[in-house]
Amino acid sequence: MNRSSRAVLSSSILIALSGTTAFAQSVISAHSGLIHYVEGRVLLDGKPVEVKISSFPEVKENMELRTEDGRAEVLLNPGVFLRLAEHSSVRMVANKLSDTKVEFLSGSALIESSRELAQKENFVTIVYKGSAAHLRKSGIYRFDSDPAQFRAYSGEAELQTDSNVLIVKSGKLVSFDGMVAVEKFNPKDGDELSRWSQRRAEYVSIANVSAAKYVSNSGTGWHNSGWFFNPYFGMFTYIPMNGMFNSPYGYSYYSPYTVYRVYQQPTTYVGNTGFSGAGRTPTMTTQAQTMAPSAAPSGATSAQPFSRGSMGGTAGPAAGRSAGVSHR
Repeated sequence: MNRSSRAVLSSSILIALSGTTAFAQSVISAHSGLIHYVEGRVLLDGKPVEVKISSFPEVKENMELRTEDGRAEVLLNPGVFLRLAEHSSVRMVANKLSDTKVEFLSGSALIESSRELAQKENFVTIVYKGSAAHLRKSGIYRFDSDPAQFRAYSGEAELQTDSNVLIVKSGKLVSFDGMVAVEKFNPKDGDELSRWSQRRAEYVSIANVSAAKYVSNSGTGWHNSGWFFNPYFGMFTYIPMNGMFNSPYGYSYYSPYTVYRVYQQPTTYVGNTGFSGAGRTPTMTTQAQTMAPSAAPSGATSAQPFSRGSMGGTAGPAAGRSAGVSHR
């Protein structure tokens, strides 16, 4: 274990042992375009991007984000992730949460839209080669420049040009050269970008559990679905306002009001069971361990204490990032 890895692990242990709690507000980004995670060499307007647990750069309007030998994950409006493969680039056209517009420039980009149906007023549009893709439903969508194609692995999108409108549903692709026909493809076919995107989705989902539980325990209330910073994982996660739902990859997101179902262990019995059943005492336990808050990331309003619960293992994806481990 190198020095960076030991430092992250030590910090996490200190947080766990402190056992203190504090009141804090929820963290909801004011704009789309937060650079959440990078691997390798990534440039923002020609300058190297460095993501730290306490600092997440933003892709502001008219800025270009470009990957060289690296990858990047960007948070758009709540529940929508943009993930870039190596040697790819995008430009932020508009970064309003209610109306986000990104121009795809080159390479390969995958968008995971985990928005709930109640959030239809938050629009995400991706433009490329004179076409505009409006993501109408939760799903997984992909842009490639070579060959120039748009794919809907799941969900539904409206692809529009000045003279043509196509509805692209799950398992369908459209070629930007002509854009006159919708073809079938196998959504199960994937590559390194697809697999990496799914792993990132899993990490974000895991971070949701302890984040949602903290909101519930804090009594601060949660009145809108949105992003929430989990300092123990060193990353943002997504918390729905009500109930729970599965992301396009099948991972669960819990609201503060339903998260306790994942902390509840089955009833266990202790004592002499025997044939008479005498001495059996039902006990119910939970798996939460309260964490203390850490510093809020720059650009965020605050940070939150969380519980790790039964997840175990190391300090989550942040440990791999600090140690320079590639999640390929």
